[in-house]
Amino acid sequence: MPITLYQASIPMLVRGLNTLSTLLDKAEQHAGQHQLDAQQLLSARLYEDMFPLSAQIQRASDTAKATASRLSGVAAPAFADDETSFDELQARINKTLLFLETVTPQTVDGQEERPVTMKLRGEERTMTAQEYLTVFGLPNFLFHVTTAYGILRQQGVKLGKMDFLGL
Repeated sequence: MPITLYQASIPMLVRGLNTLSTLLDKAEQHAGQHQLDAQQLLSARLYEDMFPLSAQIQRASDTAKATASRLSGVAAPAFADDETSFDELQARINKTLLFLETVTPQTVDGQEERPVTMKLRGEERTMTAQEYLTVFGLPNFLFHVTTAYGILRQQGVKLGKMDFLGL
């Protein structure tokens, strides 16, 4: 049996957000154990022109919401991008997960060929929903999850591959 558009999208987004939540838990524990200011971790970047950890979490949330919305046609909630603590970022992840729970297989499956139009670098780009998921939605989401993981590793948080995989 082939995998459905829903199976290839929403469970992956949920898993990635749950992974981010676990990574944030470990980062907060690390900050406490090493008497670090939480802001040191939340504002850490891999490189000066990249978003800090807090924004990586926000972008992962935004990408998860947008991907689910574009695949299903269900309007995504807007968040203010004003989180400044571990607790606030965890709350954002939880709100995103609650939104993803409203997106059902019935609203996604069968939409593979539906056109999805979005702006990329100021230009409109149209692709099928399936192409959007595989070429942009999931890769963009995983970029931000991976970058958050990388930032935390760079900052000394004890994480391994299994933490990223959520196993």
